[in-house]
Amino acid sequence: MTLSIFALGGINEIGKNMYVVQYEDDIFVIDCGGKFPDESLLGIDLIIPEMTYLEENREKIRGLIVTHGHEDHIGGVPYFFKKLKAPVYATDFTLGLIELKLSEHKLLRGTELKKIYSDSVLDFGKVKVSFFKVSHSIPDCLGIVFHTPEGNVVHTGDFKFDLTPANDEQSEIHKMAKIGTEGVLALLSESTNAERTGLTPSERMVAGHLEEAFMKADGKIFVSTFASNVNRVQQVVEAAIKTDRKLALLGRSMVNVVDVAIERGYLNVPEGMLIQPQVVDQLDPGKVAILCTGSQGEPMAALSRLSTGNYRDVNIYPGDTVIMAASPIPGNEKDVSKIIDNLFKLGAKVIYGSGSTTGMHVSGHGYQEDLKLMLTLMKPKYFIPIHGEYRMLHHHRLLAESVGVERGHTFIIKNGDIVDIENGEARQTRNIPAGDTYMDGVSVGDVGEIVLRDRKQLSEDGMLVIVLTLSKAERKIISGPDTISRGFVFVKNSEDLMRDVNNIVTKTVTELQEDNVHRWNVIKQGIKKAVGQHIFQQTRRKPMILPIIIEI
Repeated sequence: MTLSIFALGGINEIGKNMYVVQYEDDIFVIDCGGKFPDESLLGIDLIIPEMTYLEENREKIRGLIVTHGHEDHIGGVPYFFKKLKAPVYATDFTLGLIELKLSEHKLLRGTELKKIYSDSVLDFGKVKVSFFKVSHSIPDCLGIVFHTPEGNVVHTGDFKFDLTPANDEQSEIHKMAKIGTEGVLALLSESTNAERTGLTPSERMVAGHLEEAFMKADGKIFVSTFASNVNRVQQVVEAAIKTDRKLALLGRSMVNVVDVAIERGYLNVPEGMLIQPQVVDQLDPGKVAILCTGSQGEPMAALSRLSTGNYRDVNIYPGDTVIMAASPIPGNEKDVSKIIDNLFKLGAKVIYGSGSTTGMHVSGHGYQEDLKLMLTLMKPKYFIPIHGEYRMLHHHRLLAESVGVERGHTFIIKNGDIVDIENGEARQTRNIPAGDTYMDGVSVGDVGEIVLRDRKQLSEDGMLVIVLTLSKAERKIISGPDTISRGFVFVKNSEDLMRDVNNIVTKTVTELQEDNVHRWNVIKQGIKKAVGQHIFQQTRRKPMILPIIIEI
């Protein structure tokens, strides 16, 4: 029988992770993440994996198994349930975050959520699933082992080897070693930091630097970090306790995650320490700390609005301290730099830069030595690097070969490429549809490449609307053409161009009617072609041309 492994998202990219392990008629989906768009995807709110294959095989899906609660692993879960139904298996904290998302989408009722632990074993007949605990920058993270008749398949989840984790949740290295001893047919391991040498620093390193910054600060202290980094939030809480500061939370995701973490026992905050944003400016600045979202430069996040003085309840004044306790994700540097400039203009003291420089951030993803240790513990026959751009996957392959994985036994695949394993031999010869699904408002997948192309054209060159009224009986122009410009030219300064456009429209329509062409779509295409050619000759621009014909 054939064991198939493939990704619908998360290969050659950072974000929207979704992986599939299939044995005969049993399909197991690992994670369902989302990815935020770049500036080229105009109006798009979120990108999730294309799920055509899962929809076509919905009766074979045995469950969605979630490794941890980061957005790039759970962001697409509500949209998964709008298309598919399957039990969700996740740890306590991860389930809390998923429940928040499902509640927002009014999908919580009727959804089968099942809590798992690192020692859980799920029996699906031919396939059993077990787990092992890993360290990351969010609580309750798991690696997954699929025990199939072909052999064991291991998915590491996101991990690093932190021997002194801030939350004392140790990686289960002994269990990983036992899994490797039993035999691993295929290993799927994350590649985010495969280019970085050494071992990932411990999260505990940040605590001392935070405390030192809190001790030196005179005014208010603002700390911007990922809301999901509960370990970092706890360290901020501890620093605030030692410096006798109250703590306010800014940003919806920060409030939601902290609520879940406190409720489920992952965050310890003294009674009375948390205050509402409305009272921050009423207190002694030296007695207040603020935790906020926006470390990645998101335009509507709390830090961005604070940097422009547009946050309703809280202001940054000269002498306040702002700590950027997260490194910019590649692609966000420009937005983050703009916020830092704005903060300096407000007179704030800003602590920013790479984590190794400031000591305010360490990565939750393993460096090269962490990745090599995982490979050494698992000793896989076949290796599939995941969760990274191509160069990261390439470096991870070299690391695998350096610790004993046979050359030619590593598969660097694309989303949709299937690795089939039969009788212990792996090959990659086929693929399935795998792409991006765009979320725009509440719609799922209604926006495609054509719509995005139109939006890009509108954003660059604007549009011309040409309104024309024809007589139904005589097929003659009764009124118009009237040309309306939006984002193309200012009409009062371009009267000659507008007059030329109207004359070209009249000439084009007359010539088509003389040739007994009366179909609207043909007339519209003729207008668009003639006007478009003239405008490009005159302006070297290509606005969207929208003819509107009214027949009376």
